[in-house]
Parts: sequence; C-alpha cells; structure tokens
Amino acid sequence: MGPAMDEVTFKSDTVLSDVHLYTPNQSHLMVRLNGMGQPVFLSQFKLLWSRDTWTDSGAEHSGPRDVSTEEAPPAGSGSGHSHEDLSLQAGDDTTTIQEGLSVPLDEDGDLDVVRRPRAASDPNPAGPARDKVHPMILAQEEEDDLAGDQAQESCPHSIIKIEHTMATPLEDVGKQVWRGALLLADYILFRRDLFQGCTVLELGAGTGLASIVAATMAHTVYCTDVGTDLLAMCQRNVALNSHLAATGGGVVKVKELDWLKEDLCTDPKVPFSWSEEEIADLYDHTTVLLAAEVFYDDDLTNALFNTLSRLVLRLKNACTAILSVEKRFNFTLRHLDVTCEAYDHFRASLDSLGKLADGRLRLVVEPVEASFPQLLVYERIRQLELWKIVVEPAA
Repeated sequence: MGPAMDEVTFKSDTVLSDVHLYTPNQSHLMVRLNGMGQPVFLSQFKLLWSRDTWTDSGAEHSGPRDVSTEEAPPAGSGSGHSHEDLSLQAGDDTTTIQEGLSVPLDEDGDLDVVRRPRAASDPNPAGPARDKVHPMILAQEEEDDLAGDQAQESCPHSIIKIEHTMATPLEDVGKQVWRGALLLADYILFRRDLFQGCTVLELGAGTGLASIVAATMAHTVYCTDVGTDLLAMCQRNVALNSHLAATGGGVVKVKELDWLKEDLCTDPKVPFSWSEEEIADLYDHTTVLLAAEVFYDDDLTNALFNTLSRLVLRLKNACTAILSVEKRFNFTLRHLDVTCEAYDHFRASLDSLGKLADGRLRLVVEPVEASFPQLLVYERIRQLELWKIVVEPAA
C-alpha cells in the first residue's frame, strides 16, 4: 500500500453517517478497495439472542433478548427502550434488577456506565480530530485470523458482519450504514409475526443490513438496489451472513431494481438481473416491502413512491410497507432559514400515495410509535421515524 492509504481524510464535499462518525478510530478495519477505488471497512454487529429465537413462532412482542454492535454510537435516551425480554450483558458479570433486565458490571463489580459520544465541540479532544481516521489495513490472512479469534469468543450465530464505505459522495451514500436502517432492523426483530415465513422486498437496500435481519425470519428476501459495485458489496454481505439466513430458513436474493424503469431487468448478461421465475415469485408471494433512509432527494423520493405504487398494483396479496426516514434539518440560501425540505416532500408524497394507487387499492398510512424495544445500539433520536402503509384491495 502506498502512503496515500495510510490515512483517510474526510473531505468537506463528502457525506458521513453518524453511525460511523461516533465509532472509535481504532474500530475502523479496512479490508479492501472496491471497484470504485473506495476503502471498504468491516463492522461487526453482535447479536445476543437465544437459540429459541430461531424456532419460536412468537407473537408480536417476542423477539431476541438483546442486540449490540461495535459499529454504532451508544443508545440514546429515546423512548425505544423496553424491559421486556431485554438484557444488557458485560461478560459474565451481570446483576438482574428485574425480570429480563440485567445491569453490566466491571471487573470490580461496579456499574459499567456507557458514555455518550464526545461532543464535536470538545475543546480538548482525547484523540485524533473527527475529520481523520487511521484505519488498520488488514491483509486477507490477518482478516481470517481476526474472524477466527472472534468466532472462538462468540457463537457464529451472534455476529453480523457488514462491509461498508465511509465519507462517500452523495451518490454513494447507500454504501454506508445509516441509523434509519438500524431502526428498521429493530422493528423487524420486534414484529416477528409480520415477517415469519413471508416474502419480503427491500427497495434501496444499500449494504443489505435490514434484508439480512429480515431473512432470519422470512422465507425469501429480495434485496434490491442499483449499481453493480453497490450490489456486489451487498451480495458479499449476504454471503458473509449466510449462516444467519440458513438457520432461520430464509434466502436472500440480491437483485437490481431501478426506480426509474417500469420493468425489471431480465437480461442474463446483466449482473443481478431477474429470472422469469423470480419475478413471478415476487408478484405472487410478496407481503412486506421495506425502505430505509432513501428519502433525501426529491427526485428519488418521487421515483420510489412511483415504484411502490406500481409494485403494489401488481402484487397478488395484500401487503404492508414499512418506511424508515430521518427528519434532517438544513440551512438553505433559498429560504435563509433552517428547513427540512426532503422530509416535507416525503410527507407530501405519503399524503398523495392513495392517488398514485389509482383507486383500485385501499391504503392506510400511519406512523409507527417508536416504543418497541431498542435491540441495536445506536442513538434513537426523535427525528428518526417509521411509517406503515397497509395496502388492501378496494371494497
């Protein structure tokens, strides 16, 4: 590796997910360069759940005991914390204060408090400035050794490995992990009854994290996006976590789905194209649609809602769409004020979705209260929202 690879600098014209921003520099493990020449990092999401999770049919309120990750900021103080079936673990030293809830203790038996991320305005930072990351560049042999060491420390079914990039141009933000995807994954784990044994379609899947989680319960997950490089990364993530889907009986199929095209690509020469059998299965059996953090550009939002309307008209079954969005505030010269135009456009598109369905379907749109357990470690800020769309044939 040349000297340029020794340090990665986040430039002002790039976009950086908060999930990666608050991760300690030493946790960034760079494993390769992708087809675009971008550094690819490996993050490990730890799942602390019982084996019964894979086999119980479960009701809406059942689910994994706890999920934590090394590649996310500590959980915030939002309303998404439930004591039901949730434990926080710190090695073998835990003390139960009520049923289903444990307190992490350090080696001296004292309460181990998780600190919030250091404020960006800290005048005396303890480590390197936020705009620089010093990644550990792993050779393939080192990566294999690392994976072997971690496998000894934890059951292989307790780890999700996600490859992603950081500090990308706006057109490549799908290659990062975003808080909205973690919120959606939380909801998937909470609503096992909705996903058990069904066929799922994710639109704009990015790194594929939500699809991988859905496959622990669903029968088939169509994980879709555009761009060969992005889809190849997504396919690699699916392969890295195939043991999770296999245990739950699910299959993840990574496919191209371009929101600007009415038909699915069936050309076998095109990477990640569809077979006629897969298209028939998609329309015959899909009952859940997912989309997370894809509402940051008005044109893309329009394309997504047009695609959503086109799909639900072709599906043979009633379905539920779950959309995850973060309400982001930006200062605009046009308004000379702080606005959230992308979110406002998303809400307007939600309101007009019934018109796009051409009156042949009955659509019920409602927000999902973020009161379900927070099973992944991230800051569940109040700007994170979930919206549910229930689609049924019109009476």
